[in-house]
Amino acid sequence: MDYTQMIESGKVVLVEFFASWCPHCHKMMPVVGQIEELLAGRVPVYKLDIDDNQDAAAAASVDTVPTFLLYADGKLVWRHSGEIDGEVLYGKVESFL
Repeated sequence: MDYTQMIESGKVVLVEFFASWCPHCHKMMPVVGQIEELLAGRVPVYKLDIDDNQDAAAAASVDTVPTFLLYADGKLVWRHSGEIDGEVLYGKVESFL
């Protein structure tokens, strides 16, 4: 599945770009996992390692990790780089459902 197919795979789609060497990304992993569970069956959540997905990162203009991108109907509606509170992230996704 290419990046365009990913972001069009649901009415609302959450994408996280991370890196295995990034300490902030490691801190966000359990938060993103919990959000993924809360959104299961409603919102696809894609976690992309920036080193393994350089084309997708370039397509999304991502050069900082972690970066969270929220798409609605295939259009970017919100982005955030850096750590973020799980409730804030979850609330942002919910606001587009």
